[in-house]
Amino acid sequence: MLEKVVIANRGEIALRILRACHELGIKTVAVFSEVDREQKHVFLADEAVCIGPAASAESYLNIPSVISAAEVSDAVAIHPGYGFLSENADFAERVEKSGFIFIGPRAETIRLMGDKVSAIKTMKDAGIPCVPGSDGPLGEDMDEISLIAREIGYPVIIKASGGGGGRGMRVVHSEASLKNAISMTKSEALVAFGNDMVYMEKFLEHPRHIEIQVLADEHGNVIHLGERDCSMQRRHQKVIEEAPAPGITDAIRKEIGNRCVEACRAISYRGAGTFEFLYEDGNFYFIEMNTRVQVEHPVTEMITGVDIVKEQLRIANSEELKIRQKDIRFNGHAIECRINAEDPDTFMPSPGTVEHFHPPGGPGIRVETHVYQGYKIPPHYDSMIGKIIAHSESRELALARMKMALAEVVIDGIKTNIPLHQRLIDDGSFMAGGTDIHYLENKLGLK
Repeated sequence: MLEKVVIANRGEIALRILRACHELGIKTVAVFSEVDREQKHVFLADEAVCIGPAASAESYLNIPSVISAAEVSDAVAIHPGYGFLSENADFAERVEKSGFIFIGPRAETIRLMGDKVSAIKTMKDAGIPCVPGSDGPLGEDMDEISLIAREIGYPVIIKASGGGGGRGMRVVHSEASLKNAISMTKSEALVAFGNDMVYMEKFLEHPRHIEIQVLADEHGNVIHLGERDCSMQRRHQKVIEEAPAPGITDAIRKEIGNRCVEACRAISYRGAGTFEFLYEDGNFYFIEMNTRVQVEHPVTEMITGVDIVKEQLRIANSEELKIRQKDIRFNGHAIECRINAEDPDTFMPSPGTVEHFHPPGGPGIRVETHVYQGYKIPPHYDSMIGKIIAHSESRELALARMKMALAEVVIDGIKTNIPLHQRLIDDGSFMAGGTDIHYLENKLGLK
């Protein structure tokens, strides 16, 4: 097994990776910014290295600093977690060229999937269904662009090729606003991603967000771990996730899962990955592939019994997957609520000191958090401070357990979005299952 791993992240995912490493007997190196000295994983790691000031550009996104931490600690590998450098192909390449193992796909795979235009083309070639669109970047000829839009049918959505995280996209409902929408999206994309390439797709009116989890080793073995429903979103940011997705039959799961497996083989994928789809009227439409571990991976772990992070570590160690598709069994239902340090009504971040903290418990409850009593939440990073996962033999019982867990948890000193989760868990449409990606924003009056 890998002897020592640098955890190039912070917060709950850093702690999650540390625990997996220690279970496998792997020594850990925590990297941290100057304001993160009191992170729980920093205390628990075998070694810790400060990599810069609070600003992520000077610490967690500072490639030379992260690689230097691996050098001074004699680590053999780097796990990027999610966010920050996890889908940065240049980082993966520099890690490998520096003599370390990147715990994730090869740089060329990350680069291929990171460009949405090339990703869509690759997936189409591999037989994955995609949203009707421009089949490539938009040029400068507005007459041609207008013709493409009319053929697709309004509304359409303009997307940045290098976009992600809900940024770099704009919905267009009529030809009159098409030119301006393209211009604005290009400008935003250039500033945010350093690339003003945009493309066009049909805007689906009432889709759900369904994703397929895959694992692949370097020996050609690939499996899928079923699907997750991540449709409860605000501003393209997921709020609640669950597995399996309501209404997805075994036959549908098998068909789309097998297609994803074959697509992985076609691109020689390595590691954990997630195919993200829009799902409407019984049809799947590929939107992107995330070449990393997902925030919502615990719901899949709860219903399959597969430890996705441990599998990432084993794959990085050139081991073959010991699990085969026939071994995967789906057990019950799991729901995850993302807990953010934010005002539940205005969604403004709420950094500060956690004066009291009491996590929920009971059968089927899992809590992933780096927060503890007295911990100071800094204002410099994403506001997510943890996740509560509820698992039971049915969706109804999982919802009941989640309702109890949300009532039990105590986080004093800051505001959190727990009241929003409590409203959603009691919401009739969500309880029935199958709400679309626009449901939460419409409920909150954000559209």
